[in-house]
Amino acid sequence: MKKSFAIFLLLFSSYLTAQGKPIETVYFEFDKFTLYEDQIQIIIDFMKNADTTKIESIQIYGYCDDRGANDYNFALSKNRVTTVQNILTANGFNNNKIVIIEGKGRVILQKEMVENLSETRSKNRRVDLFIVKKNSFANGLYNSFQDNHKVGDRIYLENILFPLGSSALTEQSKKELDRIAVLFQKQKTLEFQIRGHVCCTPSNYSDAIDNETRERKLSLNRAKNVYKYLINKGVNSLRMHYVGSGNKFPLDQGEALDRRVEFIILKI
Repeated sequence: MKKSFAIFLLLFSSYLTAQGKPIETVYFEFDKFTLYEDQIQIIIDFMKNADTTKIESIQIYGYCDDRGANDYNFALSKNRVTTVQNILTANGFNNNKIVIIEGKGRVILQKEMVENLSETRSKNRRVDLFIVKKNSFANGLYNSFQDNHKVGDRIYLENILFPLGSSALTEQSKKELDRIAVLFQKQKTLEFQIRGHVCCTPSNYSDAIDNETRERKLSLNRAKNVYKYLINKGVNSLRMHYVGSGNKFPLDQGEALDRRVEFIILKI
């Protein structure tokens, strides 16, 4: 029984990391979000060895062990992520390439089913780093979902577009999201990134201002609202992440299509 549960934990851990195997992992002491020197050196060595010209973006996820309250552990896991982000940027990594910074909170365990509880907990007090290689999303661009997508395909839907300066979903967008939520429920292994975009923003700004929140996070808020809507329609949040890309990826097919979100296939 213990062996079966260990296999389950391995599969569950793989499910949490939708992008596949992390490029690097660092570990924290109990209830701490600072790192020992040997763990800091792992991040520095990664920076020294990585060819940043081939990296489109990096994604950072933090975790805690199973002890403590949920809210406390979400904050602690986010602080761990921030620690790693600060080490990366202090050693020259472009902060604009860090597109996902997310604390996942605690990893739940059934303690009586785990053979080495102390070791398992120590492995769960961690931050995982994933990289997305440059040009890995450049090959497939579609305006509808296909039967046989591959990892890296980009899908935008012409019924999911936004008014100028707004991150609010239109009724037309909600109807389209209702339809694709059903599709996602059928394709249960499909995992994806929701990427928001903007048009008409001067090049010296990385993003546009959201009229609803007055924040310069319009592309992020567009992706976030799609993410939240799909969660409300029953799509598991662990299958998807959202990012804002500002005005970096115009389609050159008119301003309206640049006020869009794209679905980037991460796992089939």
